[in-house]
Order: sequence, then structure tokens, then C-alpha cells
Amino acid sequence: MSKRPNFLLIVADDLGFSDLGAFGGEIDTPNLDALATAGLRLTDFHAASACSPTRAMLLTGTDHHLAGIGAMAEFSDETIRRNPGYEGHLNQRVVSLAELLRDAGYHTLISGKWHLGRTAETSAAARGFERSFILEGAAHNHYGWSPEVPPHKMPRLLHAVEGTYRDGLEPVTELPRDFYSSDAFTDRLLDYLKERPADDARPFFAYLPFSAPHFPLQAPDELIAKYKGRYDAGPDALREQRLARLKALGLIAEDVEAHPVVADTPNWHALDEQGRQQSARAMEVYAAMVDRLDWNVGRVVEHLRASGELDDTLILFLSDNGAEGAALEALPIVGKRAQRFIGRHYNNRLENVGRANSYVWYGPRWAQAATAPSRQFKLFTSQGGIRVPAFITWPGLRLQGSISHAFATVMDVLPTLLELAGVQHPGTRYQGRDVLPIRGRSLLAYLQGEQAEPHAQDETTGWELFRARAVRQGSWKALYIPKPDGPGRWQLYDLASDPGEIHDLAEQEPERLRSLTEQWQRYVDETGVLDFSFAGRLFRELTRALLRVFTRQPRTL
Repeated sequence: MSKRPNFLLIVADDLGFSDLGAFGGEIDTPNLDALATAGLRLTDFHAASACSPTRAMLLTGTDHHLAGIGAMAEFSDETIRRNPGYEGHLNQRVVSLAELLRDAGYHTLISGKWHLGRTAETSAAARGFERSFILEGAAHNHYGWSPEVPPHKMPRLLHAVEGTYRDGLEPVTELPRDFYSSDAFTDRLLDYLKERPADDARPFFAYLPFSAPHFPLQAPDELIAKYKGRYDAGPDALREQRLARLKALGLIAEDVEAHPVVADTPNWHALDEQGRQQSARAMEVYAAMVDRLDWNVGRVVEHLRASGELDDTLILFLSDNGAEGAALEALPIVGKRAQRFIGRHYNNRLENVGRANSYVWYGPRWAQAATAPSRQFKLFTSQGGIRVPAFITWPGLRLQGSISHAFATVMDVLPTLLELAGVQHPGTRYQGRDVLPIRGRSLLAYLQGEQAEPHAQDETTGWELFRARAVRQGSWKALYIPKPDGPGRWQLYDLASDPGEIHDLAEQEPERLRSLTEQWQRYVDETGVLDFSFAGRLFRELTRALLRVFTRQPRTL
């Protein structure tokens, strides 16, 4: 193709690996399924273990510790944010994909969750997006509803509308009465696409990062009703159904061993009838959110088809991390105060769950129905936290209608799109300032069938967030979960034979583990991962709470 392609980058927030029909799920997602099966489904695609770090990597092609999100801004203090790479927003040491494509003559458009800065100076409009409507943070009400309480009196993770959205450089103080996040983000992106001048032949880069299906779980009543009764058998039954479907689709091996469910919340059969109804209702609402997200993607695809631009557009879809397994009620820095606040200001009666004035999440057992066969879920650097569903659809793709089991990461997106656009990354200087080179690799040669694997077997990739660590080389992965949440030592897994990270080979393969931990130290040196002994008391307390209590993690793994 001689014409530079358009790019449509779609990100779901906390979507599980097997939630889409094309990835083994039962949720009604025909639009995404059609795109995925027509394109290339990626089964070994990796993000960070949480949302803002992934978004930083996606838009810069480098590690989030370099880009400014070494720790999530919500869970760090000034002591942490004084360190390079831990500023809590996309810093000036990196160049964004939007900046580079804008400079190269692309329309650059974003509508959705930004999560990379909460000021005009750190907004999407300041980082290369010509048109922007953004949700600045995370965990916001999808209907734009909030109780009549001053924002500074609301508990952590419960937010008022004020100070939440930004239209270009200007803060939004009021939302329409019929606002629903997935619909509103799509509406605005469609407006941007339609408002391009008829005589402007520039290609577009459209970024549609949904905030669904992140908690609070909320969706239109009619869609929730569509899933009534679908999950009455509980999360263990759903997990087995999903695993069987993944095998039937060829997305995992027939003999795969799934990691046992990790949770100390009550299992399905230990719940009373009311507890089971509440839990199933939460999952019904979650499914409705995914269903609505799919419908909105369909609206964008239909517009591109009607405008004659679909065949000129590369569509890339991914989730920003593994499924959200939080048990927020157990987190000391959120838990009791948030529960009291929710009980006072929200209505979580069964029939009201999913509406604007309800606030629920679905917990670790439903999450692990979606991450299986992988271990754990969001916030962990085990596979359940960092392996995400992803696919690429593009007429220039040689591997159309295929499934790829090749390793790739979100850092590979920027160099891939730049190569397709004929744009060079500036290297170490951009607009008079020093910047960092990219760490990702272009996937283009692989996508066009010219290269057997996108990454060489001797390449290493590291992960770290909230003291959970991992490093991978080929199919070998070293994983560290700190005490008291794990063994407090490095574990070793061969993902080729053990994708569930069940059989620790550290004692059998000491030299391989030593080599990988040496590579980990190299990663630390290159990216500036903080030595947590110097990171401050607050950070240590937060990371301990996040990994142990936030996820209700048992002490032995």
C-alpha cells in the first residue's frame, strides 16, 4: 500500500483475556469478534500490570519507569514523585506517538481515558492531540453521577465529576444528563472524524481508550437484563466454560494446566443465596459493559465503512492489563471509609446494581474466570496481570484470519505505527530537548510475513509495579512476589510448557535463574526502577497493602 494508513487504536480498561467471543467468552461482542477473526489475534501480547503504566508505554514505546509513571500517581507521594520517571504524568523525557504523527501530517484525535496527567500542561492536548476529550483519572462513575459531597471529602477512588474531564485544554465542570462513558467517548470521536474538512486529505490517528469495563460496574438497564441468569452457576463454572472454549478456538493448548484460583474471599458455594445473587448481578453488569463497548466499536467501524476509509485503516485493539480482581472492601487505605461512604450515598440493592448511583466491583474469582489459564490478575506481574487480549486488523496484513502465539508488548505499538507511517523516531533529541530512545520493536516485518518472530529469543523484557517484578527471555520467566504476599524470592517458569506458572523450576535451573536475575538488574539500571529501601515509608506501606490486602492474596504461593 503506497498510501499512508489511518490508525484506530482502541483500548479497553481491565478487560479480561477471555471476555470477548473471539477470545473464548460468552459475552455478545460481534463487532470486535468480526475484527479479531478477520485480522490477527495475539495470544502472547503483554502490557504493564496496571492501567496508567500501560498507557505510558503504549504512547511512548518505552518503559513506564522512564516515561513518568514509575508508580501510579494515585498511590505515590511527593517523595516518590521527585524521582525521574516517577513524576506521575507523562514527562518531557519522552515523545508521544501523537506528537510524532501530528508532526508528520496526521490528524491526531483522542476521546476517552487519558490517565497520564491531570493538568492542562500534562493533558492530551499538550502531548500532540489536536482534538481531545479526556477522562483524566481512573475509577470514575460511568454516568457522570456523583453524590452531593465536596470532592475533598470523598474517599480515595470515589470521585466527583468536577475535575474529572477535560475538553482540549479546558476543564469540564458539567456533563450532559444522558452521559454514559462508552457512548460519550464514541460520540465525540465520531464528531472529530466527521468534522475533518472535506478537502483535507491527511490520514488520521484516532485513539479511543474506553474507561469500561473498569469499576464501578455500571451499564444500561436493558443490557443488564439481557444477561440475567447467565452467571447463576458462579465463577468456577464460567472458568471451566471459558477454558474449554479457548482450547476449541486454538488460543491455548489442549493439555494446558490452569493455575488454581488464588483468593481468600468466599467461594460460590460458601455464599448464601443473597450473596450469590449479588455476585452474579455484578458479573451481569460487567458483561453488559463489555457488550456496550462492543456496540460502540461497531458504530466507529460502520462510520469508516460508510466513509470509504475502513480499508485504509489499521485497527489495533487491546486491554490495558489483566482483569481487575480487587476486593476493595479489604484495602485499609480505601476499605472501611469507602464502604461507609458507599453505604451512605449509594444504592447497592440488588435491583439497583449497575445504575448510576450504585458502586460495585466483581472481585478475584470472576476475574480469574477471565484470566485463566494464567495466574492471578491485575496488579501482579504474573501472566494474569500482564498478558492481555489484543488483535490487529489491516488489509496489508499477510497473516489475516490467523492466531499468533508470538511474544510482543505494548512498547512495540509505537515503532510499528511509525514504520507504517514512514516516520522516524527522533532518537535522543526532540524540539530542542533531550529525549529517550524507544525500547519496543516494530512488528511490521512479522505482520507482513517477512520475519518468523517479532522478538529475538535472547531479548529480555522486564516488569515492575508496586514491588512485584518479572523478567522474561524467550519462554523463560523469572517472577518475584514479595513477602508476605509470596515467597519473597525469585521463582522460575518455562511458559512454553507451563503457561499457568505453576511449576517453579528455580531449584532445577539455578544457572538459568541467575542469568535472568542478572538481566533483571540490567533492566533496573536502564529504566531507573527505584530501590524501595529508599522509596519512603508511605510507598512501602502502600505497595504492601496493594499486593496483599487489595487483592486478598494468600500468604503462600
